[in-house]
Amino acid sequence: MRLRKQAWLILLIVLSLAACDVLGEQPVSTSIPGTPALEGEETPGTKATSISATPGSTELTPVSTGTITLRLWLPPEFDPQAGTPAGDLLNTRLQEFIQQNPGVAIQVRLKATEGAGGLLESLVTANAAAPLALPDLVALPRPLLESAALKGLIYPYDNLSISLEGEGWYEYARQLAHLQTTPFGLPFAGDALVLTYRTTALSAPQDWQEMLSGTSILVFPAADPFAYFTLTLYLAQDGQLQDDQGRPMLTEAALLSVLDYYQRAALANLMPFWLTQSETDAQAWETFETEQHPMLVTWLSRYLVERRSAPISLSLAPLPTEDGNAFTLASGWTWALASPEPARRELSTQLAEFLVDEDFLAQWTQAAGYLPPRPAALDSWTDSTLRGLVERIAISARLAPPTELLASLGPILEQAVVDVLKAESLPAAAVQAALEQLNAP
Repeated sequence: MRLRKQAWLILLIVLSLAACDVLGEQPVSTSIPGTPALEGEETPGTKATSISATPGSTELTPVSTGTITLRLWLPPEFDPQAGTPAGDLLNTRLQEFIQQNPGVAIQVRLKATEGAGGLLESLVTANAAAPLALPDLVALPRPLLESAALKGLIYPYDNLSISLEGEGWYEYARQLAHLQTTPFGLPFAGDALVLTYRTTALSAPQDWQEMLSGTSILVFPAADPFAYFTLTLYLAQDGQLQDDQGRPMLTEAALLSVLDYYQRAALANLMPFWLTQSETDAQAWETFETEQHPMLVTWLSRYLVERRSAPISLSLAPLPTEDGNAFTLASGWTWALASPEPARRELSTQLAEFLVDEDFLAQWTQAAGYLPPRPAALDSWTDSTLRGLVERIAISARLAPPTELLASLGPILEQAVVDVLKAESLPAAAVQAALEQLNAP
């Protein structure tokens, strides 16, 4: 085992030095943000930071020729040097990895999640034009993980020392980690649709009947092009999304049940037509706050952040379903391997496993405002009331459908919802229109 470790260490040293020669880069170790981008990676808005074993260093310090530098790509919200509690925790964790692995340095690069110069576009560009500038480990949200894997930009985990099966992970997290049956990511941050409500106004309804018996408006982005809320209620009724050949499909009875619920809520002014003006979670939250409505369907991550500055008490509950059984859709972030060199992927796998340690995730997810992917991490949250509510949601969460399927079915469901809430169509007619649009050549 010792000889094997020495062998890959020597190989990584050679590869690291070769990359520096090709890119004209001098290896450095610093805790100062804003290190110049590598040649071939000069994307506007890109920020580079090298993590050294000396926290707080304020000057560039040459690294010995035996140093292996792992490149880590992150979106700005996970910046380890942002000065936030979550950033400080991540920075400390990276320092610990360096201290436990002499001869290893970590260089962090910040890239936007979407758009020009974003994570996926940068992976495509570097893979084609500057392979030596590729990251070793990259944080990817589920939609980008799917795209990157299909494009051959990331690699499966072949040598994990931890299991992704069993009780160590929530079911949504196990699904988040895999494409088909292959593990392409190690989950570190989850998110799920939830109900938030003003505790001064009401208690949370658990099912549709309780919702319809009340008088409180439920705010949600009715014009969401991915129709996440509608899909959640539809899937909770055992609605199907694909036929035996894998083609998109909709179950007529399940969709009719959901749209009939929407119509009854609209007639009772619990789901007013003006909900169709909101397309995004941010727009729905703004309406919820500005108009002081009592209930909102939102993402857990937004709730956890916004509640810190909310002027009145907000609480959390599972979404009300037809039968009252908790069910929701989830997504999240994973660590993915992007280096084409097997030896570098082996060391990067060790880093990824180090970053999904239960004790670390317990602190980091609570500070960052994300759903833990592991039950043991949630067990260590210090807010016992919040912990119990989040646990119900985590247990009931299932991974949201693939992006390609959402792009196909989302707009169809959105149109049906808008038509019903605006009273431009009865539920049965809206269902038929949705099926016809889906089956149109």
